[in-house]
Amino acid sequence: MIRLAMMRHGHTAWNRAHQIQGRTDIPLDDQARGDLSEFALPAPWGEADLVSSPLARARETAEIVARRSPETVDALTEMDWGQWEGKKGVDLQADPNSGFRDIEAWGWDYRPPEGESPREVWARIAPWLFARERDTLAVCHIGIMRMILAKAHGWSFDGPAPFAVKRNRLFVVELQDDMIRVADPEIIRLERRSV
Repeated sequence: MIRLAMMRHGHTAWNRAHQIQGRTDIPLDDQARGDLSEFALPAPWGEADLVSSPLARARETAEIVARRSPETVDALTEMDWGQWEGKKGVDLQADPNSGFRDIEAWGWDYRPPEGESPREVWARIAPWLFARERDTLAVCHIGIMRMILAKAHGWSFDGPAPFAVKRNRLFVVELQDDMIRVADPEIIRLERRSV
């Protein structure tokens, strides 16, 4: 059995402004760099294979926390939000013609205009995921983590999510053949670096 730990990248200016980032390559902000430098990976995750999305915010988060360079993996690139990238969810929600929905009402086939559906994101992640041969730490994005955790929890984007993706934590799943399940423990906090 292989374990995959996932960590969400640090904050960017767009995160703080509540703008949808998707594949737009927005870097970490200075506050995020400072905050992340205070954390270290808990054992045994410092020895696991280290990968990240190719987007700068994920790659730099991995470098700061792990103190080494990750291998970048195209499959871990954030969900494509199409025409909604750079926009604010509250503005889209206020527009009755936007088609915007909260995640609890997506289903697997919901798609932003010119973007990707959860099913399409899962289709590009799954081959990479089930090819893991060693325990792996992936620094990526909330959208990628949601797809993987949805499969592990058996959630179909219908009703409240059985998990909340927070920063500075590792979310762990177990992989065997083509099966995925939540690991025990599912969530591990990063450690504070000793001064």
